[in-house]
Amino acid sequence: MRGILVDTSVWIDFFNNHDLPQVATLKNHLRSSSICLCPPIVQEVLQGFRSDVQFQQTKEMLLTLEILISDPLYVAVEAAELFRSLRKKGVTIRKPNDCIIAWYAIKNKMKLLQNDSDFELIAKHSDLELA
Repeated sequence: MRGILVDTSVWIDFFNNHDLPQVATLKNHLRSSSICLCPPIVQEVLQGFRSDVQFQQTKEMLLTLEILISDPLYVAVEAAELFRSLRKKGVTIRKPNDCIIAWYAIKNKMKLLQNDSDFELIAKHSDLELA
């Protein structure tokens, strides 16, 4: 395992200076450069900034991290299969992007650092490992 995938929920807490265990973990991993992202996380984090300056600074910082990239069509099909497998077990995920993010973590055998109840459900019913 080369690092951890950090979900948008933790980045939001980080940028809002929330004193949470996940934020402390993120800060520790930032020092060791073991943070990974995937395209949906980059989009979700960046679209939250209203200030052009904050957007640009954050974009530059995020793009220095490792970005996991796979063929978008393949990812979409695989994430849909994950969503459907969860739904068959009676679990409905509220945000489809969470299945994409979970897929990236599962596929790359990485733990996911998160602060989102959907990921708790996904982990309970799939191979997703949480940090």
